[in-house]
Amino acid sequence: MELCVRASSLLLGLLLQLLSSVDVVSAAQKFGINYGQIANNLPDPTQVAGLLQSLNVNKVKLYDADPKVLTSFANTGVEFIIAIGNENLQSMAGNPGAARQWVTQHVQPFLPATRITCITVGNEVFSGNDTGMMASLLPAMKAIYAAVGELGLGGQVTVSSAHSVNVLATSFPPSSGAFREDLAQYIQPLLDFHGQTNSPFLINAYPFFAYKASPGSVSLPYVLFEPNPGVRDPNTNLSYDNMLYAQIDAVYAAMKAMGHTDIGVRISETGWPSKGDEDEAGATVENAAAYNGNLMQRIAMNQGTPLKPNVPIDVFVFALFNEDMKPGPTSERNYGLFYPNGSPVYAINTGAGGVSGRTGPFDPYSAQMFSSASRLAVRTASLTLLLLVLPLLSSFSC
Repeated sequence: MELCVRASSLLLGLLLQLLSSVDVVSAAQKFGINYGQIANNLPDPTQVAGLLQSLNVNKVKLYDADPKVLTSFANTGVEFIIAIGNENLQSMAGNPGAARQWVTQHVQPFLPATRITCITVGNEVFSGNDTGMMASLLPAMKAIYAAVGELGLGGQVTVSSAHSVNVLATSFPPSSGAFREDLAQYIQPLLDFHGQTNSPFLINAYPFFAYKASPGSVSLPYVLFEPNPGVRDPNTNLSYDNMLYAQIDAVYAAMKAMGHTDIGVRISETGWPSKGDEDEAGATVENAAAYNGNLMQRIAMNQGTPLKPNVPIDVFVFALFNEDMKPGPTSERNYGLFYPNGSPVYAINTGAGGVSGRTGPFDPYSAQMFSSASRLAVRTASLTLLLLVLPLLSSFSC
């Protein structure tokens, strides 16, 4: 009897291990990555396409509409967010023909081979002081949206814009989230547009900045998704164990205060630098690996925020490569998961609490191991073994 139980347990354990391996190679599909190109040493886009396919990443966000990139990713199944630069907003706002020409030139020729699913019009427009550009944002978005519809692409391509989390005047407690009063005249009609077009509100959120600004008062485990007591929202009694989720729920609260509960929040950028200047507290390889690794583990779990537990977070990690030509502090050039030569900056750690040596759904060191062919082989072998093992399990009736 004891031998029978042990044999049955062994077979069941083997089955569960194989099935979990299928989850490991498929979980990486649940996050996207920002593909910035402010560098003079990046690999050819065809090589990048191969790299991302080997890592099973199928969502990419660009900061332009680079035709070489879009062509290189044709027939790969990768979803793309492409962008219109801030410098184009005022001309498009006043000239619908310019918007139509842009879509005709930068979107239409690449569909359907390349899966363009969203156009972002401008980036962090409300972070500057250019009120003319702020006033032009929504008209430009409407012009692009109209052009997309006129060209018969409305069912495939949404239109949005990415904003810094600093559009919030208040972010804690999350339930008290509110947009800046000086931006209300722009954000209210913008939210109305999102509600009417069923498009997401995109936020660039970096807990690193909060820690860098005040390392003595901001808990490092709290911003790195590592074990910590958490903080409680006194208005909702919801508990938060990380800053990113609190920021997301603050955006939901701010939109609700403006009459909108019908808009989804998507994190268009988040990440952590692996290197920084002397005054950039926390910019280390260890912290970057912990932040991105722990975040990816949460994504693989289909986890939602405390306010929206049944809505999995939708995140685009920043960034694919270190970009040597970005201006600003050293950290700006060191957000990449990879060096330009394709080697990983660090091993991704997906163990909660920063347990070293544990790798999970996204392992840059095993990129070649998880080609599309090997993923298919793993799944096929697992399913075949499942068919063989189930009858054996049922036969252990002793």
